[in-house]
Amino acid sequence: MSDKESTGARPAGGGVQHFWQSPGAKPPPRIARAAGVFVWDTEGNRYLDATSGPVAVNLGHGNRCVLEAMRKQADQACFAYPSYFESEDNLLLGDLLAQQAGPGFDRTFLVSGGAEAVEKCVEFARLHAVATGASSRYQVISRHPAFHGSTLACQGLSEDPHNSPLAPMLPRWPKVPVPFSYRPAAGLDGEADATRCAEALRETILAQGPNTVLAFILEPVMGLSGGANYAPPAYYRRIREICSEFGVLLIFDEVMSGAGRTGRFLAAHWWDEARPDLVVLGKGLGSGYFPLGGFMASAAMAQVVVENGGFHLGHTYKANPLACSVGLAVLRETLEQDLPARAAQSGDYLRARLLELQKDFPIIGDVRGMGLFNAIEFVADPGTKAMFPREWDIAKELSQLALQEGLLIYARRTFGGRFGDWLMMTPPLIVSKAEVDELVERLGATLSRYQQQLHRAGHKT
Repeated sequence: MSDKESTGARPAGGGVQHFWQSPGAKPPPRIARAAGVFVWDTEGNRYLDATSGPVAVNLGHGNRCVLEAMRKQADQACFAYPSYFESEDNLLLGDLLAQQAGPGFDRTFLVSGGAEAVEKCVEFARLHAVATGASSRYQVISRHPAFHGSTLACQGLSEDPHNSPLAPMLPRWPKVPVPFSYRPAAGLDGEADATRCAEALRETILAQGPNTVLAFILEPVMGLSGGANYAPPAYYRRIREICSEFGVLLIFDEVMSGAGRTGRFLAAHWWDEARPDLVVLGKGLGSGYFPLGGFMASAAMAQVVVENGGFHLGHTYKANPLACSVGLAVLRETLEQDLPARAAQSGDYLRARLLELQKDFPIIGDVRGMGLFNAIEFVADPGTKAMFPREWDIAKELSQLALQEGLLIYARRTFGGRFGDWLMMTPPLIVSKAEVDELVERLGATLSRYQQQLHRAGHKT
């Protein structure tokens, strides 16, 4: 085996995994190719991608129309800086995004990923405040737990910065609680807990001083930090009312939930009376074919900023022509294949199959989600909803077992298991009924193996 082929430790060079993998740890499989909802490694093993990568590959792998658009644009120009040149596909993508997002989302600022898009969105919100004479507004309220990306600013918005080694470097922004549908606060049902959490936003704005609060950001359907958790409709209406009452901008982080994954182009479209002021997109916007993210704002908001000097805080690869060509091809394919509607239908079927699986595996405490943005939460005791001991790290164990069963899953625990253990069920939006059945079969085999391990360890399920 050559040095290039070796999977052993290297004195220098190697892959990005060397930044987090322990020396001597078994490396992940090497990808050979991917098509549709499947991925193959160099050993010939086939894996069903139940996670779309990290909830990114909405369109599935190897779409010929997208690949052709990439080739065509690469032959013309791979790079052009927007300050010097206009890109036709940037214009067309902006038009099509505005059509799909609807009134109030007329302009899209395109960047190279979700975290960058979140940060640019917050910066834009600040410049808008300055342009409208509200320069005292600078604080951004987020929820706890949350995840909005891994840049320093996004880390300040995410989870609890006091528990991060980066804490001294992070902005200390206020946090409000999340209404967890499966785990409402003690003594409350889901509706009452959602009301409590919404009113906590109002109380926090008042405590901080309304004239200092710039925005409130949340994932309308939670990703890494909440496992497809979402609140009752009244919660979204109420936070919209509160933000409007105090002149606070409402930002929906739809890096995961956007681009059709929940069954509508934006998750925001599920709550007509709770339209946000700004929406952030990523992941599915480029569908894994090219790094792409962005935020959407109204034409009126953009014009106010332009008249006050403009928004010049983008990076080198903002609105990159190749990225725009990919994004345009992905969106056209999404619409031509009616993938949001297919996601809604396939998601209903997937959740029904997962609920059947729950009958055989009592460690499945909850099945939840919208469209093809779903999660399973695991419990040690379904009666009490008791969590597994944090030191067990069942998310990591399940991921390894699933890999052996030919299934790629996105298992996650937030805060070391403080809020529970879950895995995301987010296959590409093109997934067929037969492929959903295969997914559930492989997941069942994975859970069977894990349950056997629990029994051998003396844990009764």
